[in-house]
Amino acid sequence: MLDWLQSDPWGFLQFMLYRAPAVLLAISFHELAHGYAALKSGDTTARDLGRLSLNPLRHLDPLGTISLFLLGIGWAKPVPVNPNRFRNRRWNDLFVSLAGVCTNFVLFLLAMLLSVLIGRFLYAPEALDYLGASFFLSFQEDGFILQLYPQLADSLGALIKSPVLLHLQRFLFQLAMINLGMGLFNLLPIPPLDGFHVVNNIFFKGKLNLGGKVFRIAHIALIILLISTNFIGSWISQAIYAVQGAILPVFLAIFPL
Repeated sequence: MLDWLQSDPWGFLQFMLYRAPAVLLAISFHELAHGYAALKSGDTTARDLGRLSLNPLRHLDPLGTISLFLLGIGWAKPVPVNPNRFRNRRWNDLFVSLAGVCTNFVLFLLAMLLSVLIGRFLYAPEALDYLGASFFLSFQEDGFILQLYPQLADSLGALIKSPVLLHLQRFLFQLAMINLGMGLFNLLPIPPLDGFHVVNNIFFKGKLNLGGKVFRIAHIALIILLISTNFIGSWISQAIYAVQGAILPVFLAIFPL
């Protein structure tokens, strides 16, 4: 995306006008869910430090936020928790760890559902009959790409009947992609991501007690891996396509266009 910023700054800015609120919402709800789950488990640390908030400024991690903007995957500043306050350390830790990613998946499903419902009023009936709903709504189809990038909107022409709704649809696409990508990324079993806590509590009964130094080293290694290779990004992209490709037909079967 850095090349895109240099070659077409106006197009990049237009794209980010839709992505930015989606990123901030994904981060805020993810961390709020962690803090609220910890509170319900007996730990008031997040509440005491003012982290039970939808204010994104309380949750932003600079590198993680930049990664979300540029790569579509990233992380927020972890909500502080004190496992010693949990009523059941193992299962409460699992509950808190899953709260964030589950919230992201719920937001993804909600955004996808709304995008399907809006499609009834956005796409021309003739275009739907000829091209099919998946052409417009599947992350892997050309019609989706044409809607996602504002500078390509003119190419849609008579395929849409409500240009105003296209702005809302574009935001919903970003909200769906960002939340799904963030949820899948945080499920990777790598410290300090949520997936590590899930694997530790389910398969190792919470016995992998890694120190803060190990977490920091693993975090740095993860950042280097994201920057220097496309290994994780490629895997997450394929997972995003697979999950959305499984969910979309279900929604279209229930709410046909």
